[in-house]
Amino acid sequence: MNPKTGSADEDKRKRRQEEGAKVAEEPQVRTKYATIEDIPGVGPATASKLMEMGYSTVESLATAAVNELVRAGMSDKAAMRIVSLARDATEVRFVPASEILARRANIQRLSTGSKNLDGLIGGGLETMTITEFFGEYGTGKSQICHQLCINVQLPFGKGGLGGNALYLDTENTFRPERIVQMAKRTGLDPEKVVSNIVVAEAYNSDHQILILEKADQIIKANNIKLIVVDSLTSHFRSEYLGRESLAARQQKLNSHLHRLERLTVAFNAAAVVTNQVMSRPDDFFGLGAYPVGGHIVGHRSHTRIFLRKAAGGKGNRVARLVVSLDRPEGECVFRIAEEGISDVEEE
Repeated sequence: MNPKTGSADEDKRKRRQEEGAKVAEEPQVRTKYATIEDIPGVGPATASKLMEMGYSTVESLATAAVNELVRAGMSDKAAMRIVSLARDATEVRFVPASEILARRANIQRLSTGSKNLDGLIGGGLETMTITEFFGEYGTGKSQICHQLCINVQLPFGKGGLGGNALYLDTENTFRPERIVQMAKRTGLDPEKVVSNIVVAEAYNSDHQILILEKADQIIKANNIKLIVVDSLTSHFRSEYLGRESLAARQQKLNSHLHRLERLTVAFNAAAVVTNQVMSRPDDFFGLGAYPVGGHIVGHRSHTRIFLRKAAGGKGNRVARLVVSLDRPEGECVFRIAEEGISDVEEE
């Protein structure tokens, strides 16, 4: 590579990042109220209740659905009045696509530890998006999550994001011993790596939703750059049984994923969710196993990767890119070993 050309490209990239940072500082939604307590008729008690629901800003109320507040215990009349006032006081600013392009210069990539897998998804997991890994039991979903919690702590230029991880554990799959084992290959201090991972155990679907609603301060205080939900659908699948409860389950899942996406954008973090699968014996030409959650999960996941065991064993796995906003479908082989995620060629 020509040193002069490389230097020019680096300067150009830095200028775009600076422009993106300036654009990001300008909110796309502006309001004349500084806090929710400034909204006429919203006193301290109501404001406290709204914040408990996860609505701590006027902008969040302006973009809230009335039925979300009603389901949280507020009356129809009060919910409609508060949302209406927040919307009336809010100015939505339309922006040219060039500003969005400049803002996207801030997007970063998190390495999985496998060059093959990184290449399949365009260089690693993208921040400000949700990446979903789905597959049968034992295909390596949680192993990838553990590796990502380590890699996110690596500096920029070495596949990391220079930040820490939040691990929302719904199936008792998080193992700090495994983190220590996998961290040795990265050159990081295993004890420090473990201490930089914040873990929250979710005991049911409502608790799982609540954790994300209360996560803002934890993310900010701990420089969280990776949010893991392992797994996304386990509690919802076990608690909402039968077709009569399907609509309620999907509504909650939709709201939960919207919250996760908003957190990734607000903190320029990457989000990873794992998902269980259901079998389709009658499908002879498809994947053979399909992710739980239906279209709701499908529409909210920006990147969907199907995992399966490769022939021959030895910890080899096949990753198939099923959905991506800017990448073609494809497959790659990677390896899960004692030292972590790597490429098969490294045997």
